[in-house]
Amino acid sequence: MSQNNEDEVILSETIAGQDEVGGVKLVPVTEPIRYRKRAQAAEKRSEILAEQLAQAKSENSQISEQLRVIQAEQQLMCKLAAAGTRDLEAAVLVAKEKMRGSDDADLDGVVKQLKKEKQYLFESKANDLVTAKKTASVKERVQTSRGVLEKAAERAAETGNRADLQEYLKLRRNFI
Repeated sequence: MSQNNEDEVILSETIAGQDEVGGVKLVPVTEPIRYRKRAQAAEKRSEILAEQLAQAKSENSQISEQLRVIQAEQQLMCKLAAAGTRDLEAAVLVAKEKMRGSDDADLDGVVKQLKKEKQYLFESKANDLVTAKKTASVKERVQTSRGVLEKAAERAAETGNRADLQEYLKLRRNFI
């Protein structure tokens, strides 16, 4: 017989007979080895799981930071759009640059400051009233020309002035 088989036979006989050698119970050798291997495998698995947990926590913190940045940018875009920006992208970039130093900047304050400093980014009522006049080479559209023609006819009829009449006839010749 081999040495391992003899040991197992001796151990199995002692277990069955509950023999004691020198006052100490004999225990099979294979079970502690198996327990040690299981414990080592469990420790290794525990270390792997701990590493995976640490990696997942770091990814979670990165993703939550990205989400916070995106939400802040979205709020800024909404505030700027409500304020009536002409070029939203440019306004967002300028506002981000202003907010770069402070983490908890007031969005309303930044929008107000932008309106004061960069008025060209926002639409204003004064700019809508002042429009460029058309040059002589550009003819007015037919829909608006009827209104111009009617106004010139009314003015010529009311005043009776030859210059107003001639202006009306000139406009009429261009549209009819």
